[in-house]
Amino acid sequence: ILAQAAATSNRAPARTPLAASMGKKSYQNYGKTFRKPKRPFEKERLDSEMKIIGEYGLKNKREVWRVNYALAKIRTAARTLLTLDEKSEQRMFQGEALLRRMVRLGLLLESEKKLDYVLGLTTAKIMERRLQTKVFKLGLAKSIHHARVLIRQRHIRVGKQICDI
Repeated sequence: ILAQAAATSNRAPARTPLAASMGKKSYQNYGKTFRKPKRPFEKERLDSEMKIIGEYGLKNKREVWRVNYALAKIRTAARTLLTLDEKSEQRMFQGEALLRRMVRLGLLLESEKKLDYVLGLTTAKIMERRLQTKVFKLGLAKSIHHARVLIRQRHIRVGKQICDI
């Protein structure tokens, strides 16, 4: 019995659950990228989403919801800035930043640098800026779906950068 007690005391202490979880890393994103519709079976919305999916060659409804969510956040920011006074420091600074970003993304022209134009942005305007749509419109692909395949198979590059969705 004494030999057993001596043998067990030489062992390393058992790992605690806290020490076991210290080495794990979590790569989870915490920001939302899309928002599901409040009413799941609204006929008009379902039809319009299917039309967008077919026209722009999207994979699923989530891709439509992602664009709508991004557009909603942009328009909300513009709407809140429009409620502020025109001479407000916050409106001038954040408004310029928002407009500069919209011009850089190609959603607004240089001549349309007003917050009112940001409210006029549509889903189609954003969808037209996607690489998949550009590849199809330039005639590099036979169909919008073929454009997606070409991009996925790394046949398309922008400048020297190979693009992949």
